[in-house]
Amino acid sequence: MTLHQLDDYFRSFLNMEHYRGDPSLNGIQVENSQPEGKEIRKVAFAVDACQETISRAAAVGADLLFVHHGFFWGQCQTITGAHYQRIRQLLEKDMALYACHIPLDANELVGNNYGLARRLELQDLRPFGDWHGMTIGVGGTFPAPATLDSLVQRLFPGGERPLHLLPFGKKEISTVAIVSGGAARELSQAIEQGYDAFVTGEIGHEQYHQAMEAGINVVAGGHYQTETVGVSLVMEKLARETGIDIVFIQVPTGL
Repeated sequence: MTLHQLDDYFRSFLNMEHYRGDPSLNGIQVENSQPEGKEIRKVAFAVDACQETISRAAAVGADLLFVHHGFFWGQCQTITGAHYQRIRQLLEKDMALYACHIPLDANELVGNNYGLARRLELQDLRPFGDWHGMTIGVGGTFPAPATLDSLVQRLFPGGERPLHLLPFGKKEISTVAIVSGGAARELSQAIEQGYDAFVTGEIGHEQYHQAMEAGINVVAGGHYQTETVGVSLVMEKLARETGIDIVFIQVPTGL
């Protein structure tokens, strides 16, 4: 498949047109030299477009780097400093860059939030989390109440540890709201809607007292850790449906 054919493929299920309020410039952010002709043989996947992921993608011969956090966020930006070095690497290696931000958080098939909900085996899934007029998260119910420890174990089956736990809610958790990444402010919506637990990537100082006073459990799993889910699911789908060679580039930030 060429770059433009892959763009059509990704757009066929990522529903980018539904999230026009996203400041990220979703889709192709940097072309290759022949977007309608050069065959994409290997696609690298990563959470962030940074010098390390670009260098490692180039080292394994990737023709395209697919990321959750790209270069461009809706504002003019000079091509200088680290920004220039990142783009220079891509152009020198003739490697394209593709980004998908909010659409990948919210997608029911391959998104971060629904992916986390499926890890937890939640049922009765429903949209949750209004952000700038867009619903980006998901809420659901356990088939049988779970403890906070078992919730964390299901959330991170590889043994990863969350950044922070605020165990201020019920010992037996029935309902969970999820918004990956930096969604501390959506805690208020989880409280208003009566959820037993809120899962996100990172929280701030002010959420400690908010959660304690409301009596809700909060899992801050890490911005990075909660957002490896979507890119991994897109990667698996691409490999399964097209046979294109894929590689995941793990660059954890610990944040």
